[in-house]
Amino acid sequence: MELKVFTLPTCSSCPAVKTVVAEVAQKLGVDYREIDMATGEGAAEGLKYQIMGTPSIAIDDDVIVRGRFVSKERLEVEIRKRMEQQSTHISSERRL
Repeated sequence: MELKVFTLPTCSSCPAVKTVVAEVAQKLGVDYREIDMATGEGAAEGLKYQIMGTPSIAIDDDVIVRGRFVSKERLEVEIRKRMEQQSTHISSERRL
């Protein structure tokens, strides 16, 4: 699972969201990556995900938040839901 937070240096909500993402990622043992959309590489990756505003958060290839703050609780629920889906998928593959 890959957690990405898309940010801009001029974004007033981004520092708080980066803190939320770091805390939840650490709690759940998930790696995360900050993508600075002010860089060429960051802008290109943001375009790939159709990110038009910051802060935005993607889990794997699914953007779950676009251009707004997300609470720790909501982010944790979204990550746990995907962890369960992956676990169920892996379990069903093993039975085949």
